Amino acid sequence: MKWTILRRVFGGLGVALLISYAAGVGLTGAVTLESSAQAQSSGNVPGKVRGTFNPTDMWSAVNKGGIRGTVSIPDKQAGQLIQRNGDEWRTIRVKYISVFGGFLFLAVFIALALFFALRGRIEIDAGPSGRTIERFNAPERFTHWLTASSFIVLGITGLNVLYGKTVLMPILGKSAFASLTMLGKLAHNYISFAFMLGILLMIVIWLKDNFPNRHDLIWLAKGGGLFAKGVHPPAKKFNAGQKFIFWAVVFGGGSISLTGIALMWPFQLELFSSTFAFLNIFGAGLETNLSPLQEVQLAQMWHNIMAMLVIAIIIAHIYIGSLGMVGAFDAIGSGQVDENWAKEHHSLWVEETQGKDAPAE
Repeated sequence: MKWTILRRVFGGLGVALLISYAAGVGLTGAVTLESSAQAQSSGNVPGKVRGTFNPTDMWSAVNKGGIRGTVSIPDKQAGQLIQRNGDEWRTIRVKYISVFGGFLFLAVFIALALFFALRGRIEIDAGPSGRTIERFNAPERFTHWLTASSFIVLGITGLNVLYGKTVLMPILGKSAFASLTMLGKLAHNYISFAFMLGILLMIVIWLKDNFPNRHDLIWLAKGGGLFAKGVHPPAKKFNAGQKFIFWAVVFGGGSISLTGIALMWPFQLELFSSTFAFLNIFGAGLETNLSPLQEVQLAQMWHNIMAMLVIAIIIAHIYIGSLGMVGAFDAIGSGQVDENWAKEHHSLWVEETQGKDAPAE
């Protein structure tokens, strides 16, 4: 009898508590709905705080360029709630830059395959002489291989960032791809300094030999002798094609290096604001008041585009220097080339070199 009375008492208390809780939730929901309605109509938010935007104004601000507030922490970029340019950057990167790179590399490989099928390997027309001449000395070969090897690593790791998620991740799996990409990113960052050093050494060693001259016009008019046997336009130490590659690496690789530095230390350099301000002197009419995030996004896009252009040029350079032409690899391998090869491809340089080495009468 006593236990029955106790069960009834506790049961009644439980029902009372449930009713009180439900009433409290209902009142809280009503207050929340009323506060939300006030926030949308007049900007008031719960806690008697005046709101900055109602939802309509907020998305209108997003479409106009994003929403930025203020923060008390040192990193002021944390005050950027929404940055509208991020959508545009992602669209350009995914829909245009990656597609452009894919078609560019496909076109380069098709062109080289057709060239090899039609022209074959470029032989030494006079045949090997058995005598050699020094083409590049040890410091020159070191500069070439420092720049070339570092650029190959940078190219592979960079292309992995752009295409790896689509190409490699389905093959390797997410975990292995994540580990590989992280190691690639570290290699990309640190080896980039070797590439920058290589560009500086190239300028110091080869700048004097890469200025255009009248012989380059003859070389270009005859297609460098690449498309017909027995055609060997005169050239000094570097022909017009090699000079083009030199300047492509200096200017293209230089801009890749600058944007790479801007990406490693974001929000520090104002590369594009300064560049656009310079171009506006000539009436370009470009926007110079770029946010730090816009600077980073532009740096990343330029970095990708220029890297793919230089990679395409270097692929053609590697082809000619290895499979495409007999004796070309020796120039940068051992540094010694066959004398007939040198006379056919760099006749003016051979004359200058042999003239310097000839004994004085």
